[in-house]
Amino acid sequence: MTPADARARMIALHRAPEPEVLAALLPAATLDTATRQRVMAQARLILQDLKAAQSTGWVNRFLQEYRLNTAEGVALLSLAEAYLRVPDPETANLLIRDKIGDADWRAHKAKSGSALVNTATFGLILTRALVEDPQQAGTLKKLITRMGEPVIRQGVAVAMKMMGEVFVMGRTIDEALDVAAKPEIKGFTASFDMLGESARTFADAEKYFAAYEQALDTVGRSPKGNGHSISIKLSALHPRYEVANKETCVPQLIEMIRHLAAKAAGYNMDLTIDAEETERLMISLDIIEGVLRDPALSGWDGLGMAAQAYGKRARPLIGWAQAIGQATSHRLKVRLVKGAYWDSEIKRAQVEGLSDYPLFTRKPATDVSYLACATDMLDASHIWPAFASHNALTVATIMEWAGERRDFEFQRLHGMGEGLHERLVRELGYSCRTYAPVGGHKELLAYLVRRLLENGANSSFVHQLADPTVNEETLLSDPAAHIAAVKGRPHPAIPLPAGLFPGRTNSQGLDLSDQATLDATLSALATVGANSHAPTALVSGQAVSGTPKMVLRPADPSHPIGTVIEASAEDVSRALKAADAAADRWAATPVEDRAACLERLADLMETHRLELMGLCVHEAGKTIGDAVAEIREAVDFCRYYAVNAREQFRPVTLPGPTGELNELRLTGRGTFACISPWNFPLAIFIGQVTAALVAGNPVVAKPAPQTPLIAFRAVQLAHEAGIPADVLHFLPGGPDVGAALTASSAVHGVAFTGSTGTARAIARSLLSDDSRPLVPLIAETGGLNAMIVDSTALPEQVVGDVVTSAFRSAGQRCSALRLLIVQEDVADTIIHMLKGAMDTLVLGDPADIRTDVGPVIDAAARDKLLAYRQSMQTQWIHTLEVPQTGLFVPPTLIRLNAIEDLSQEWFGPILHVVTWRAGELDSVVARVNARGYGLTMGLHSRVAETAERVKSLAKVGNLYVNRSMIGAVVGSQPFGGEGLSGTGPKAGGPHYLLRFASERTVSVDTTSAGGNATLLSLAETDI
Repeated sequence: MTPADARARMIALHRAPEPEVLAALLPAATLDTATRQRVMAQARLILQDLKAAQSTGWVNRFLQEYRLNTAEGVALLSLAEAYLRVPDPETANLLIRDKIGDADWRAHKAKSGSALVNTATFGLILTRALVEDPQQAGTLKKLITRMGEPVIRQGVAVAMKMMGEVFVMGRTIDEALDVAAKPEIKGFTASFDMLGESARTFADAEKYFAAYEQALDTVGRSPKGNGHSISIKLSALHPRYEVANKETCVPQLIEMIRHLAAKAAGYNMDLTIDAEETERLMISLDIIEGVLRDPALSGWDGLGMAAQAYGKRARPLIGWAQAIGQATSHRLKVRLVKGAYWDSEIKRAQVEGLSDYPLFTRKPATDVSYLACATDMLDASHIWPAFASHNALTVATIMEWAGERRDFEFQRLHGMGEGLHERLVRELGYSCRTYAPVGGHKELLAYLVRRLLENGANSSFVHQLADPTVNEETLLSDPAAHIAAVKGRPHPAIPLPAGLFPGRTNSQGLDLSDQATLDATLSALATVGANSHAPTALVSGQAVSGTPKMVLRPADPSHPIGTVIEASAEDVSRALKAADAAADRWAATPVEDRAACLERLADLMETHRLELMGLCVHEAGKTIGDAVAEIREAVDFCRYYAVNAREQFRPVTLPGPTGELNELRLTGRGTFACISPWNFPLAIFIGQVTAALVAGNPVVAKPAPQTPLIAFRAVQLAHEAGIPADVLHFLPGGPDVGAALTASSAVHGVAFTGSTGTARAIARSLLSDDSRPLVPLIAETGGLNAMIVDSTALPEQVVGDVVTSAFRSAGQRCSALRLLIVQEDVADTIIHMLKGAMDTLVLGDPADIRTDVGPVIDAAARDKLLAYRQSMQTQWIHTLEVPQTGLFVPPTLIRLNAIEDLSQEWFGPILHVVTWRAGELDSVVARVNARGYGLTMGLHSRVAETAERVKSLAKVGNLYVNRSMIGAVVGSQPFGGEGLSGTGPKAGGPHYLLRFASERTVSVDTTSAGGNATLLSLAETDI
């Protein structure tokens, strides 16, 4: 097999059906009866060693007592994740009370059999007593609370540092070398991992690169360094290590790894590249191959890589390692692990609507994959195998297969799995390496704890071992037999992404990390040409005549994307007359038929996805990733409203007295005017239109004048899907068209998304004629959207979410972050990191996959934003350069003195920052509420009590906790605001369709036709 053959096999298996992948793996992982008996005998011996180690040492006993499947275990780890980074005592007290106060520590008292564990538990019980609400305590407890806070904080800090010493080998590489030299771990070598978080900034990457260099020099020159190695994360060396930026990041990373490899080779040390998220796998192979092909490294076999067995591509990845080693005359060191990103990989595939998962959904399937990979590694001539596992059965199986061989090693994590390898190393002569994190407890412990919380499933061997209710038979069960029994089927609780939502198919995403998909997408986008659909106003499906108007491309207005013939006043009148004539017929059309039209439209949009994406990119200035999301949201609106309509428009029989029938039903109101914005030219356009249509209303649709092309194409597809031409009319144009629509008494409802000022004008228009019936206005407008950050928040996560929320889509989302409110104790740290993260952004043509921030929509928007930005120049914190061509506004960070200084929404990539003091949370939320807007709010805090407090106080339609503030998902996060931010109900929510319908009740006296048949039948039954 050549490296290219292996890559092709990896591509084929990436999202292949799980049963198909496992069927090919099972033969290699299935043991015959005799072999299974020998393996079980060895596994039982290892299990005895493990259980003996579990019962010794207070740390093991403590961790065994507070397992991850207990509330107390999760509380301790959650406290450890955040506590050491909290600089202020007030928030530290709040965090301690939040994590310690609700757990049942008394249930653990005197259970463990260890005096130290029981003493520690007593301390936790006392801590809970001290942190309980003083308002509910007596005078003495209040006094203890006030006097005890510093003592509690000091005690918790010591406990967290003790946990750090369990999981972190050393705060510096020198300290780690000293620990590795201790007699109790004699015989074990170490692979030092210097980092936790990925680089968010170029400055971080430079710092991490220097740390790797320094670690190589320290270990290489130290008399204690013999046999030790260094592990590196590529994401630590480049803040844009991703497929979209591979043309830039891959060559740079090759040069950096070559430099580090040359240094390692000079010391005769090993250097291993860690595995990370699956979307980065293929470009990591480009980097590894680029290093291996460096002639300067010939003769050095110290380069290593990690392979994650939970991935469907794991086995061909081993084949690639063998092939590239053979092609470059190297023996590549391969560390086989089970995998470290399972939870996040599952979620990513679901969120992005991908075709299948890149990894297995059952733990036994991962074990099967691991064993199949292990057989290939043991057989490979150009691989030095390293088997990282804490599973007794896995280790015993590899020992059986290896026989007398010792040219491989086992690996374990520092602080976990003690007892598994000691006898193997000291009595049986196997090599064992400890994967040893190195770094400050404040930074690294938080990272390691999150890995445990995210991936510490109760089904893992280590956690099962610590659970006294799990017997030996379960611990040593045969994974191949389990997978064969279920025929390789995925876990039933983890549906494929398409089946995520009940009653409807999830919209299809595009895996832009897959090179073939990306290439096909870019090729298709390049073919989108001007005037491909020659849009005009459509009245009853007939094009109108008029003077074509240019539609400009925001990324380069000198090259128009097409032309459009806008509607005249006469066209508006004709469309409304035709819609009114069709209203009764459409309202009488069965809801099942109307819903089916929406589902056909969803299918058609997915069929024409690349074409629609191209229009989003070129006409609306959307990045490719945003264009994918736009199409998906439009598809989701169609399918979600179809499901809701079938349920909600079914007649409902209401209770009443005997002999009476009461029925409630929904029906269309009449013609709706749907006026949509340019920032979501397909999703919001389709969302408004399909909601009105499925509720039984004819629609006259007016898109924003900047984006008529994609709306026109959507209307064409809607007609193709079965929506009658006289039921859906297309009226492009400017404010004059909108004003003519809203002023007409033929309009029985308006759905509008846009500015608050325009919404007010529409509301006045609807009330200007006293003879006109009152009609609904469904309005979604903007907001002064704020994100509150306290000192428990993880800065890296905050900065990532801030950049996404404020600058993605060039800040042109209703939900975009406008005001960042940071606790003053951590403001300098977060602002410094935010400035660096902004510097990594790529501004440019949205048709370029590398682009993060595209243009604003038109010259008027640009000029308004630039004028405001210039007026605030003395308060700039940071800004970026923009391309010379196109309608770009520089992403800019502006410091304000107070929340009240932001008086209006600035619809672009401009972010304002203010600070707040601990203890002012209620006041901060109240001041944001007082601005009158109520669309979105964000909160970053590790304190559950804080989240509950903000939840109870914030007057916003959408509150986002510890995540970005954009990207609401239809059916999961219904979107819409209150106050100055809209009327509701929420788009993509269960109540939205109701606003488009009239309710009608029919009451029938069933006795009037000759007696109460129901009572008579009951009487006969009684007789």
